[in-house]
Amino acid sequence: MDNLNYKHLHYFWAVARTGSVTRAAEQLGVSMQTVSGQISRLEQQLGRSLFRQHGRGLELTEAGRVAQGYADRIFLLGEELAEALADPRLDQVLRLAAGVSDVLPKRIASRLLQPALELDAGLRLSCSEGDFDELIGELGRHRLDLVLADRPVASSEQQQFQSWQLLRCPVLLLASPALSERHRAGFPSSLEQAPLLLPSRDNVLRRQLEHWFEAQGLRPRVIGEFDDYALMETFARQGLGLCPTPALPDDTAGLPGLEQVGVLDGVWEHYYLSASRRKLQHPALQAILQAWSYN
Repeated sequence: MDNLNYKHLHYFWAVARTGSVTRAAEQLGVSMQTVSGQISRLEQQLGRSLFRQHGRGLELTEAGRVAQGYADRIFLLGEELAEALADPRLDQVLRLAAGVSDVLPKRIASRLLQPALELDAGLRLSCSEGDFDELIGELGRHRLDLVLADRPVASSEQQQFQSWQLLRCPVLLLASPALSERHRAGFPSSLEQAPLLLPSRDNVLRRQLEHWFEAQGLRPRVIGEFDDYALMETFARQGLGLCPTPALPDDTAGLPGLEQVGVLDGVWEHYYLSASRRKLQHPALQAILQAWSYN
């Protein structure tokens, strides 16, 4: 098939949105014959009928509905592009597209990004949350400038990407005041059969925690597993169980509504920044590395 003619697609999109060749022609400022002719050429190129007659009007075929979905994304993205390029401050604004792994506590992600927000030049930050592998894919497609996660890129990807360890955090066990008082005395042996809230199994910390409890000869009762730290901490505040939480250097006292039961000696949470080697000179990336680089 020849390259798609976007003028033909735009005429199709106008009819699909208005439901009428007449209204589409009025909006486009052209004749009805021109609109019908452009759509016919598009259908010939695609080898599919995009509309069928329905009473006095038109309705989309299944191929037409699929085509409209793609056209929506294409032309709405074009409108966003025009708006972005029309911004008079475009050349003065530094932009940073950051991907945050969904297993990363949001309070830690915001702290790691803080040095970029403090740049004198100002910054327009956009954050996307998702699965680590998906975010690295977006990084490779240059839709992201950096990814924050609990793991570095795989060795097989190090030719394209580079990872830095930003932070190593001790891990605390927190609980509501009542549960904390019950299990603080005699820690860690007091954790035998204690109700426990844990990160989900794809979290790097989860494996460390399981090894730690096994090494201590302890068998707590796992009553909940969570992808999101904030949700896990919310359940812990309700007194449903104890939860592990990585601690930044200045928040070792715990979190609001939660008290420290104990420190899990030898258990550490590590946080990494990964970026394309083509983006290493980005000012915001450099600011984060200078402020946080563990090495």
